[in-house]
Amino acid sequence: MTTVSRRAALAPRQLTRTGERSSFIYLERCTVHRDANAITAEDAEGTTHIPSATIGTLLLGPGTRITHQAMSVLGETGAAVCWVGEQGVRYYAGGRALTRSSALAEAQAVQWANVRNRLGVARAMYRLRFPDEDPSGLTRHELLGHEGRRVKDCYRAQSTRTGVPWRGRRYTPGDFTSGDAVNQAVTAAAQCMYGIAHAVVASLGCSPALGFVHSGHELSFVLDVADLYKTEIGIPLAFDIAAEDEEDVGPRTRRALRDRINETSLLDRCVDDIKGLLLPGEALAATASNDDPDVVTLQSDGGRAVAAGRNYGGGEDQDVEVSW
Repeated sequence: MTTVSRRAALAPRQLTRTGERSSFIYLERCTVHRDANAITAEDAEGTTHIPSATIGTLLLGPGTRITHQAMSVLGETGAAVCWVGEQGVRYYAGGRALTRSSALAEAQAVQWANVRNRLGVARAMYRLRFPDEDPSGLTRHELLGHEGRRVKDCYRAQSTRTGVPWRGRRYTPGDFTSGDAVNQAVTAAAQCMYGIAHAVVASLGCSPALGFVHSGHELSFVLDVADLYKTEIGIPLAFDIAAEDEEDVGPRTRRALRDRINETSLLDRCVDDIKGLLLPGEALAATASNDDPDVVTLQSDGGRAVAAGRNYGGGEDQDVEVSW
């Protein structure tokens, strides 16, 4: 019988693309284990099988236990695993990239390291959020001011549309129920979007920490990406949920957001937006036909890359592949 430890790791071509995966799955008060290439969630009501290669983000809430074998298959399939608080409203830990390529991570570092480029990406992010406005020439402080006004306008517009009173953003960290129903829905939607954005950022091999609007936090770029869809998806959905009923706002918001993400193909869009923000035109076009090969090269002079796995010390063994 083939044991788990002898199963070969999945190759990039065998993995489900990020945009084709389920956006997120939230589990709590259960034991997560492995059955072949699926994970199982076992609780008092029985066992549920979940194909691991179709998961974008697995959110593990309170009372969950996960086995080494389950983490192994999730790692092989490139699923992001996040440990979160009650109803998914606090993020504790997570990780694992789906891609084998460093192209986007290097492009992100190049854009971030240049002050002008960093501002250019911030302006491009603003343009994605508010396409009716041209941010060219705006300073960082002006961008923040414009963004703040647009978000306030969005809250007011959604309040008028749904009839849900809006008295301002109120959220006490660690106390989800301290806010009114619409604030709870906004918080739940935001936290889920952070998890989704983190999954996409990690799966593409980008650094969650190198943000272009946010800064100083390990998830700065995740916050940047999640905010791209705040006024279009997160806030309107939160008001819709609050308008329906004030009970069970958190779970209903998560389910509705998951449906909205699938309906709008947000994961595909998120992948395309990140690539469009970080890669120049030629490099972006090249990624359209790139099947994410598992390639390692060595850096040489003049920006030239040479093949890895060879000894460049000279002599007769120069072209002989080496391994550990």
